[in-house]
Amino acid sequence: MGSTTGTAGGTAQATGSGRRGAVVAALMLSMALAALDSTIVSTAVPQIVGDLGGFSVFSWLFSGYLLAVTVTLPVYGKLSDTFGRKPVLVVGAALFLLGSLLCALAWNMTALIAFRVVQGLGGGALQGTVQTLAADLYPLKDRPKIQARLSTVWAVAAVAGPGLGGVLATYADWRWIFLVNLPVGALALWLIVRHLHEPRRESAGPRARVDWAGALAVFACGGVLLLAVVQGGVAWPWLSGPSLALFGTGLVLLAAVVVIERRAADPIMPGWVWRRRTIAAVNLALGALGLLMVAPTVFLPTYAQSVLGLAPAAAGFVLSVWTLSWPVSAALSQHVYRRIGFRNTAMLGIGAAALLLCAFPFLPYPGRAWQPTLLMLLLGAALGLFQLPLLVGVQSTVGWSERGTATASVLFCRQTGQTVGAAVFGAIANGVLAARLGGAGDLDSVTRALEPGAAGESARRAIADAVDAVYLGAAAAATLAFLVLLTLAPRKFPVLTD
Repeated sequence: MGSTTGTAGGTAQATGSGRRGAVVAALMLSMALAALDSTIVSTAVPQIVGDLGGFSVFSWLFSGYLLAVTVTLPVYGKLSDTFGRKPVLVVGAALFLLGSLLCALAWNMTALIAFRVVQGLGGGALQGTVQTLAADLYPLKDRPKIQARLSTVWAVAAVAGPGLGGVLATYADWRWIFLVNLPVGALALWLIVRHLHEPRRESAGPRARVDWAGALAVFACGGVLLLAVVQGGVAWPWLSGPSLALFGTGLVLLAAVVVIERRAADPIMPGWVWRRRTIAAVNLALGALGLLMVAPTVFLPTYAQSVLGLAPAAAGFVLSVWTLSWPVSAALSQHVYRRIGFRNTAMLGIGAAALLLCAFPFLPYPGRAWQPTLLMLLLGAALGLFQLPLLVGVQSTVGWSERGTATASVLFCRQTGQTVGAAVFGAIANGVLAARLGGAGDLDSVTRALEPGAAGESARRAIADAVDAVYLGAAAAATLAFLVLLTLAPRKFPVLTD
């Protein structure tokens, strides 16, 4: 199964039990930075636009960051396997903090978007390397504990992020949303530099040269294709000149990536990531997970406010409950996969998720708030049972020198699935709305019309039908993940001895 230079226990032993606690604290702080950044900015958008202008392009505050994180994940994964986790994590955290400081100093929307991209360049290192180090620090039997802690960080960020962003924007200034990253990130950086000591690894030969050409090609190809997906149907029609030009350029760059990576001695995206059944199946399955996650995260708040008539805070609670059950289920999943295996546990979770997503269109109209809330609580539990066994399973099938690349490929596929899902489900929702309302606007314009006293029954029905269609699409994605695991993944993952 490839090189196994170094072991999971090597880093733990070199770090020591006392130091390991400090390193885990640093990993949780680093993960908190990345997790909060995806939620804390959203509630401050009105204040940011009011100060800087640029309403027509403000969505790039999120898209630019997402693009930078996604396309750098495989690059950082390979670099961490080549140079070690510590230097990659230190550089990533420093880039993220530099981007945060520049965002706080931004003078217009264009500058803020550019500095968000700098943040994203650091965020890619934080997300991938933190997950890889978590596997390095603990043997297989203990990995669910650290992964559950990291999942809890994401859960707390999802619940607290929007509220914290709103408080800072209202009572202080929106720039503090970025400035608060500095002390948290500085503490994490100090803990990493002081307490993380990776073992010196013996090498059978000279260290492989970094495939910088491949890294640049992957970055360019991913950026162009994701730009085409994010902006298609929003900034321009899908079959317009800009859309076709971007997709055409992306395909040319994809061909260039294949040629460069085949010739590289130590490629950024090695072929073994897709030649090994276990990793390829998990990549595809978690890509489907990213796709289906768009349905609740993007469309459920609109449904809760427009159809159920809830206030924004209550609508946020309906969504946030799945972040409470997800980490609990993930922590308990080890008791299941030790009995029935990684694949069967994940199939159990995604099968339950498919049924729950299919149940959403059968909720009564307009219904009560507790009904979708209960579904989301159960959905979080099902997805916790699905994701963590696959991540732990993949990390346990490779040695130290391949773990960063394998982990990054899994996260890259999930991020890509989310990006594609936003475009696909947005098109589905807008298509249903156009059919129900005779082409009267998209989801955003209908939602603005559903303010108290301004909504018609036909518009509310159209919103409900659109979200129902999105959830059925998400159920199809869950079914696809189930079939991928059933047909491609081995029944027993080829786990290496720690």
